[in-house]
Amino acid sequence: MKNASQIQRLTARYPRVIEWSDEDECFVGSAPPLVGQCCHGRTEAEVARQLAVIVDDLVEDALQTGGHLPASSKGKHYSGNFMVRIPPAVHQKTALKAMARGESLNQYVTRALAKA
Repeated sequence: MKNASQIQRLTARYPRVIEWSDEDECFVGSAPPLVGQCCHGRTEAEVARQLAVIVDDLVEDALQTGGHLPASSKGKHYSGNFMVRIPPAVHQKTALKAMARGESLNQYVTRALAKA
């Protein structure tokens, strides 16, 4: 087994995402880009515990086998800008919905993404 402090240092590089799934009716956890949705539970705390074990195991396994660990996104700076290409009809429909609500297209999309 690799040094526990080395494993802990490496696992800390991966952010944990715990979110509610209406489809599954429970919380689900992931640690991108190391692992996608990989555990679920009735509470966030339950999922956090499961996720910690999974991330530790994945990092330890990669260290033992010489496997590749993906670069972490923790601490990455996000500009707040990104380009999305959508069909013109969707662009028009979304812009009209924003106008009907008295919002800019940016405000409308930001609110929709925050809910997603």
